[in-house]
Amino acid sequence: MIASPCRTEGGRVRDPRDPAELLEAAADGDRSAWDELESRFGPRMWAVARACGLGSSDAADAVQGSWLRLLQHLHSIRDPSGVGGWLMTTVRREALLLLRKELPGVSSFEVVEDPDPVSAVLETDGRNLLWKTVSDLHEPCRTLLQLVANDLGSRQVAMRLGLPVGSVSPTRARCLEKLRTLISTQETAQ
Repeated sequence: MIASPCRTEGGRVRDPRDPAELLEAAADGDRSAWDELESRFGPRMWAVARACGLGSSDAADAVQGSWLRLLQHLHSIRDPSGVGGWLMTTVRREALLLLRKELPGVSSFEVVEDPDPVSAVLETDGRNLLWKTVSDLHEPCRTLLQLVANDLGSRQVAMRLGLPVGSVSPTRARCLEKLRTLISTQETAQ
């Protein structure tokens, strides 16, 4: 994505600030740096949250949670110039945490800095159960959910599955409902 130039107070056009520079300025309390970070990365964060299948209120929670995580880790980001990628990864993780809460049978886990081994095993078991259940779905659901999990956009998913672009979101919604039903049935059988 090509960044657009910014106007200074004198009306001159200048190149936008480097993300590392913005992050440093935001850490020093520069409100305009926060605003620029939000205007530069906010729309993509929303797009990532919505692409994960979240409704508008859950997407807002995922985006807000990601900004909060940035604030918490402001001084510990390893590659400040890659803050955009860090934010996209964080919003995707926040969205997946919210989705886990919606899927019965898949435990939700707190995101902690150093998870204890028991939590790590339980999270892995939950993830394995989820993907085992996805593999039990019929096509196109099985492939569609795998593609969506790999963060492919609707156009790429549509091309790979031979579907019209406009049918990807409704198909994804139906597939997620089938997945919820399967997981619910598995819980009842146990």
